[in-house]
Formats: sequence, C-alpha cells, structure tokens
Amino acid sequence: MSTLVCFHAHPDDEAISTGGAMARAAAEGHRVVLVVATDGAHGEVPDDLADGETLVDRRKQETDGSVAALGAHRVVFLGYTDSGMTGWDQNSDPDCFFQAELADAAERLAVILREENADVLTAYDWHGNYGHPDHIKVHEVGHAAVDLLISEGRGIRLFEATMNRDRVITMMQQAMEMGVTPPQDGADGEAFDPAGPADDGNPFGMLEAELTLEIDVSGFVAQKRAAIACHRSQISDQSFFLEMPEEAFTAMFGIESYIERGVEPPMRPGWLFA
Repeated sequence: MSTLVCFHAHPDDEAISTGGAMARAAAEGHRVVLVVATDGAHGEVPDDLADGETLVDRRKQETDGSVAALGAHRVVFLGYTDSGMTGWDQNSDPDCFFQAELADAAERLAVILREENADVLTAYDWHGNYGHPDHIKVHEVGHAAVDLLISEGRGIRLFEATMNRDRVITMMQQAMEMGVTPPQDGADGEAFDPAGPADDGNPFGMLEAELTLEIDVSGFVAQKRAAIACHRSQISDQSFFLEMPEEAFTAMFGIESYIERGVEPPMRPGWLFA
C-alpha cells in the first residue's frame, strides 16, 4: 500500500481536479489524504445557511461528504483564509494563503507528508490551472514541501494536476452539441473560453504537448460526480458539471492530466504509482 496526498486550494477543488485518481487509489487499497489550504470563506454563499452556520462550516461539511464519496481516508485543512479572486481586497489579508510565508506554509504541508509517509503528492501546474492566487500558491508550496522532504532523504514524487486544454476545447464542443449549456465566465457572463485569458491572462490549463501523464479514471466517474455534487453551495444541479449527460461527463472527466516533476513530455498513459 502506498500513500497519496492531494493538495488543493479550496473545498470542492479536489472533486473536479483529482477526484478520479483519489477514488481509484482508494479502491486499489492505497491510503488517500486530502489537504485543503484554505477555508473557502469567499465562495458563493447559499441562501439556506442555518442560524449560526457560516459558509466555512458548510464547506467543511461538504468536503467531508466529498471525501466519503471518493473513499479517501483523511482530510486536513492547513488553516489559511481564502484569498479571494485575483485583484480582490482579500488578497492583502495577512491571514490569507496568498500572503503566507512560503517556508512556513511548506513546513505545514511537510508535517502532514511526514506523518503520512507520503509516496505521491499532487499540487497544481505553474499558474494553478487558471491563475487564482491560492492555486498558484498551492503550486509553490507543493514544490517547496517536496524539496524539504527530498533534502531529508525521503523519496516522494510530485505530480502537478492540470487540465489538457486541447482536450477540454474538444470535449466542451461535443458537450454543447449534446445540448449542454457551456460554463460561464464569472467576469462577464459570457461562455467560458479555455483558450482565452484566465485570471492571470494565460489560457486555461496546459497544452497537451506540455503534459507527461494521463490517467484513465473512467471507472470512477460516478464517484467523482457524486463528490462534485456534495459541494452544493458552490455547484448547483444546473451547473455544467452536473447538467451534462453521463456519456458526456465520462468523456470529459474520465481522463485526468498531470505533469510529473522531473519528467519530460510527451504525455503517456499511466498511473501515479507505476
């Protein structure tokens, strides 16, 4: 048995980005641990919060449900405040993840990696898939934590979870041809364009030519979809993720894309523990 630790920025990121790998690893008998950097305090606030219940409370509860759906064994919140979207005033909050000292945040993550004797860590690509400050910080902190463990003589592999931009464009077109409403760009309400500028001005995800690994998780898309559905405060039944027919969902989310640290392209089919 090996141990997979998936490091994510906010509650719900795990289901969309690495949910298939988490479910597959758990089903194969590996230990699966989710680490969430922030509390998700600046997400969408649902109208059905109970008296005294906060958005943070709700999102932690939803994360517990997602972890259960994926079969993961442990969830840890690193304790940082959500930094908000690029350019928000919250980016300057001294308690937010974006403002965290890199060495301190890396050590917080390294403590968990040591406790778990982790074999594999997932983080994000260099621009966090779409330029969100917390996602970029996950990339930086993930690499710094692995550097710490390697300096101690520990063996650990790092995979950057990303999206295959070429494949996303193709799959979105196919989904729309099946009548699925495309996701909207939060900035202007227009249809999301993976090739257009994201939060940091760069296109969404990475080109297929830049990837090193694709993982077949088609046998676990039902669990992945169930995990996404757990995050009701952020993802409604009418969302792009849950509205599409099962066939379209499997086609789009049955493959997960990664860049392994120290490995050069081209992209190859494989597995995190191979």
